[in-house]
Amino acid sequence: MTRCGCISLACGDVEGKFDVLFNRVRAIQKKSGSFDLLLCVGNFFGCTPDTEWEEYKTGIKKAPIQTYVLGANNQETVKYFEDANGCELAENITYLGRKGTFTGSSGLQIVYLSGTESLNEPIPDYSFSPQDVSSLKTMLCSASQFKGVDILLTSPWPKYVGNFGNASGEVDTKKCGSALVSGLAAGLKPRYHFAALEKSYYERLPYRNHVVLQENTQHATRFIALANVGNPEKKKYLYAFSIVPMKLMDAAELVKQPPDVTENPYRKSGKEASIGKQIPAPEEQSTCQFFFDLNEKQGKKRSSMGRDSKPSRHPKQPRKPPQPPGPCWFCLASPEVEKHLVVNIGTHCYLALAKGGLSDDHVLILPIGHYQSVVELSAEVVEEVEKYKATLRRFFKSRGKRCVLFERNYKSHHLQLQVIPVPLNCCATDDIKDAFITQAQEQQIELLEIPEHSNIKQIAQPGAAYFYVELDTGEKLFHKIKRNFPLQFGREVLASEAILNIPEKSDWRQCQISKDEEETLACRFRKDFEPFDFTLDD
Repeated sequence: MTRCGCISLACGDVEGKFDVLFNRVRAIQKKSGSFDLLLCVGNFFGCTPDTEWEEYKTGIKKAPIQTYVLGANNQETVKYFEDANGCELAENITYLGRKGTFTGSSGLQIVYLSGTESLNEPIPDYSFSPQDVSSLKTMLCSASQFKGVDILLTSPWPKYVGNFGNASGEVDTKKCGSALVSGLAAGLKPRYHFAALEKSYYERLPYRNHVVLQENTQHATRFIALANVGNPEKKKYLYAFSIVPMKLMDAAELVKQPPDVTENPYRKSGKEASIGKQIPAPEEQSTCQFFFDLNEKQGKKRSSMGRDSKPSRHPKQPRKPPQPPGPCWFCLASPEVEKHLVVNIGTHCYLALAKGGLSDDHVLILPIGHYQSVVELSAEVVEEVEKYKATLRRFFKSRGKRCVLFERNYKSHHLQLQVIPVPLNCCATDDIKDAFITQAQEQQIELLEIPEHSNIKQIAQPGAAYFYVELDTGEKLFHKIKRNFPLQFGREVLASEAILNIPEKSDWRQCQISKDEEETLACRFRKDFEPFDFTLDD
């Protein structure tokens, strides 16, 4: 293996045997050199006592490599995964989340789907539904120039994966596995697909993603199912591989066909009715719904037709904002949004009070459509974000405060631009800047100062993980996230004694208040902000 690609390990069901796994990883790295990451599918936790896990959770022991895991496959292990959107479980061990995409610093695109298939409502916390799979496919496959993804991680095998392939051992792929996962793999065309749960090792012959003589040649897919860690039969549970991100590969090299390539097991299975049929995506809602009246007494809100537009015989249809792969807490069209926290709505963005905020006027600037980061925003959304930033600076200045903005594009699915006001008599801008730099150095985070008028898009590529801070002077601090990053870093710095001196509020979960109290704060903010509201009609 060469260092030109991402050198990785994939693992089957760990089932709580953390020492066995990580000791084996150390031995492999000692013999073969270091690996970039470890991807775990199947059951990461088992029915064994938690004594071993507590040593990793508390930092007594540490995983020797950055490890990414899928979520629960049964009710007993749901308790270990507190945040459905993903979270850090222990140092070097990260739960990816229920479903989504993760792009590494090298540009490697990993799509993940946690849990087992469920066709019944309500969907258990450890399962995925047809809608989950459909939304994931829709988000990725609808992108322009979509060719496929680098890696797909699921716990269940895809049903029918053995068709046209080599024997799958004791596992009958016509009966075992998930038809939903088969449909997902057929649509996403992963170059590698890893799965587990069947306590068996199976490396299927690579299969085509195109019909010979009817479609342009496409890359092949390799499916690998891995056994459980430390199994007595010594079946393979760790798989080492090197992969160059698809986006960096020469087109001819990418579509080169292996000599033992087979037909696609899903396309030609004769079961297309059950696995190939498109599952209807959740109905998209019109952009008009975004312009609801927050408060009848607040004033007249702009209609969905724009500021001064008049009805026409052929009104231009509003362009729908990007849709999320599934339920999103921040897409304004989503039923998951806590709309009582929304305090202002523009054409492309909206303001909401932060849940568990550092102060009563801690707000978020959020795009109405589904964008993961500032880097991915379209030009018109960027323009309105800048307008909100300038307006909030004027608003807070009138109240004797300066505002600090930061974004963490890491383990998040929807852009949240945090805006935190700091009283002018509390500390100077230079003090805030020094506090960020000092605490970053203490945690070995390289926080670099970038030119005042520079654009984050010039520094970070779409999909890249990063953290950045913007001060009221326009100065910016930037960190490119390569491995782990403390999720509460920005909040912890601002809550520290050097700035707001409220260290007890560094964790938002400790700052939550009742819905009635939230509604009161939101109503007060709307009223105070109204004189500055650029979204109101003249």
